[in-house]
Amino acid sequence: MKFDWNDVFLSDLTMAFAIEIVVRTFIMFLIVLIILRMTGKKGVRQLSIFEVAIIIGFGSAAGDPMFTRELGIVPSVIVMVTILLFYRLVTWLAAKNEKFESILEGDPMYIIEDGVFVLANDSDLTFAKDEFLAELRQQNIEHVGQVRVAILETTGNVSLFYYSDEDTKPGLPTLPKVYNQKSEEIKGEGNYACTYCACIQHITATTHQCPRCERKEWVKAIDTKRLA
Repeated sequence: MKFDWNDVFLSDLTMAFAIEIVVRTFIMFLIVLIILRMTGKKGVRQLSIFEVAIIIGFGSAAGDPMFTRELGIVPSVIVMVTILLFYRLVTWLAAKNEKFESILEGDPMYIIEDGVFVLANDSDLTFAKDEFLAELRQQNIEHVGQVRVAILETTGNVSLFYYSDEDTKPGLPTLPKVYNQKSEEIKGEGNYACTYCACIQHITATTHQCPRCERKEWVKAIDTKRLA
């Protein structure tokens, strides 16, 4: 079987259809901008799951007519207008009913309380801890003991409430070089942070089980003050 690069890159593309693709793309791009403006959003920050689904729907409806000769633009516009009307209806219902809004958007989730991670069902974490530690580093947080409360909002943003300098307690380090020194073997007496739930314990033995999550991996806790 002969391999044909022409089929890979051009297939049955003609100059006339190439020009048509440019025109279709320009028209659909303008329509998408108009439809998005009609949603009422002023811009894009973090999107909720529902809004991501709407954007995916717009993209699917707008993308195919740009390069598919058999698909007309008007049916795609009908799809996008339908999605827009559905979006406006659902957001109106969400504004009228808090329970419906909670089902649609979800609820804010407490991640840190009193300098330690909140555990789901007292046994498991329900978020990507590595990503969350990266978020803390971006907020100039060196260890979890500097944070009184952290809340994961429905938009994906994290709201942080800090301890004052005098109330800062020892905490789980967020810096990779320090955090990656974690081990089940305790190398010296001192304050250690559980790498799973951030519980702080003063440990003297060579091994120790966390009283909160029953894990045995620890890293040396630090108690530096927060730099604003």
